[in-house]
Amino acid sequence: MALSVVYARIKVSYGTDITHDPTTEMPLTNAQVTAHAFLAALYGDDCFPVSAVDRRRAVLLTLCGRLETDRPADLAGPYTLTHAATEEISGLQAEFEAAGSEIETVARDELGGEFLFIARAYGFGDADTEELIAPRDW
Repeated sequence: MALSVVYARIKVSYGTDITHDPTTEMPLTNAQVTAHAFLAALYGDDCFPVSAVDRRRAVLLTLCGRLETDRPADLAGPYTLTHAATEEISGLQAEFEAAGSEIETVARDELGGEFLFIARAYGFGDADTEELIAPRDW
């Protein structure tokens, strides 16, 4: 069964808005992605509010949808898309803080690992984790 993603508005780091109709669902077709339990370590830890983890998961799934739609030919494309997703996740920090939580070592490692998983799942095995999440503020 295909996993569906509701697209959100993402502003790409070079200033181009990527806007999709938020009511349109995009079925993901990558079998590795549809079988993957995103952010499992965060869902399994009571320190992280489920709603906040859900929002970060949605950003990651939107990133997957963009990679399937855009099908970048080289690493520049995924880096542009992962930077936009990283910035969006950075903008969600207040939600963790309001719940008395924060993006600490476990969350940082989990998020970084998910970005690398996504890059590899879409054929970019030589992607650098640090470059994938370079603009992070977490």
